[in-house]
Amino acid sequence: MNVVKRIRAVRGLQAAHRPVLFDIALAVAATIVEVGLLFNDGTQAAPLPIAVTVLTGAVLLARRRFGVTVTAVTVASAAAVTAAGYSPGGAPAVVALWSLAETRDRRVSLAVLAPVAVFLEADNVCSPPVSIGAWMLGAYMQARRRYVQAVEERAATLERERDQLDQIAAQRERESIARELHDIVAHSVTVMLIGVRGARDVLDTEPHVAARTLERVETSAEQSLAELRRILVLLRGRHAAETRPQPSLADLDHLLTGYRAAGLPVRLEIAGEPLDLPSGVELSAYRIIEEALTNALKHAGATLATVRLSYGGADLEVRVHDDGTGIGEPGPGGHGLVGMRERVAVLAGELETGQVPGGGFRVVARLPIGERA
Repeated sequence: MNVVKRIRAVRGLQAAHRPVLFDIALAVAATIVEVGLLFNDGTQAAPLPIAVTVLTGAVLLARRRFGVTVTAVTVASAAAVTAAGYSPGGAPAVVALWSLAETRDRRVSLAVLAPVAVFLEADNVCSPPVSIGAWMLGAYMQARRRYVQAVEERAATLERERDQLDQIAAQRERESIARELHDIVAHSVTVMLIGVRGARDVLDTEPHVAARTLERVETSAEQSLAELRRILVLLRGRHAAETRPQPSLADLDHLLTGYRAAGLPVRLEIAGEPLDLPSGVELSAYRIIEEALTNALKHAGATLATVRLSYGGADLEVRVHDDGTGIGEPGPGGHGLVGMRERVAVLAGELETGQVPGGGFRVVARLPIGERA
């Protein structure tokens, strides 16, 4: 971890040094160009104009912080060299105009451009097209930089909003799952209470019947404890329990009939011998199938779907495969995959979703039948 932090620190220092290195290189280049323009007509080199040009080039290092002042200094330097009988090329002044347009407000740079262009033309330093061209280049770079910043900020905002929507959807799904598990536990407790009362009534006359009843109560109690542990992890707030019974795999035929009536042919395949499953596993399997078929019907444009339940081993495998185009990224309110992940996570299972190489979209959930530590 320390090595990673050091690498990031070094990269940060490198990024911070890039503008400084660029400013130094730009100042040196402008100085060299200006000295070359001073004496390209055969004029004999002299210390005074060279010294003034070098000092003016050094002033360019402050162009980012003091743009207007640096521009004024470069113009004054050109005027002084002209008064001394030399013919400057105006390279520092052009660089200062470009930098001013690139770093300052548009109105400020325009207000400076007009008198500077007129003065440089009147002093025979450089023509207005050169000054205006330098300003336009700087203005374009400023607009481009602001556009890129706006795009990056918008992308970051959208990313934050999407994360928040996913968190809200996940929270709502957890609350929904907790309410459903609450109903399952309430039902199990009711069954246990009836069983205990029945066992008590026949305990003296038919102890073997009472023993079998208490065994069923014990099994139901173990399942209820597992569901309660999941509720403690998920529940965030108080919600009224629903009075209607929660669906299970016994209701699967009725569910598939509804989708067939809505225009989506659905095949049901069952591999292995169906087992008695914990209520939470059955409910999660039912909801995953329901959500996968809803996505196939509403978002994927599927014309055929296959639901396969595979019993065997320690897991129940739920596989839903359709021939549609896939659901892609969920839009506003479309958080079906989030809900599936939450349901599978509650049972410590596994979920796989994605496009199928041969075409279509599949959802594969492996739900542990027994409780995992």
